Amino acid sequence: MLMPKRVKYRKQMRGRMKGKATRGADVQFGDYGLQALEPAWITQRQIEAARRAIVRYIKRRGRVWIRIFPDKPVTAKPAETRMGKGKGAPEYWVAVVKPGRIIYEMEGVPESVAREAMRLAAAKLSVHTKFVMREEKVPEKGGAE
Repeated sequence: MLMPKRVKYRKQMRGRMKGKATRGADVQFGDYGLQALEPAWITQRQIEAARRAIVRYIKRRGRVWIRIFPDKPVTAKPAETRMGKGKGAPEYWVAVVKPGRIIYEMEGVPESVAREAMRLAAAKLSVHTKFVMREEKVPEKGGAE
């Protein structure tokens, strides 16, 4: 499973997920992407399950990139424990995803195959998503002519 090798602090505060993603909001590596439409915590298990769904469907053709990494620890207290006595131990890791963030990218397969693979992956995630394609950057006018 994905998780950091080591962290500076074992426990983190929950934080807030306001605003849209400014980083990681464009398809950079592949030709197709799966973009988040709402804020969420995506667990390491969800990331891996969706990755497996993609890889299984494309039958190891093409290439897949995971653009998020679970680097936030989520703590939990044991079941049937009384309140108090401090914060619980880290239980699992999540990636904080904001609207607009690209979660997976893919290349080397036809668009119809990529669409279906991303649909299967989206079913494994706890966030609404949409299929996006790379936009070719048009060179700006006014350069060396």
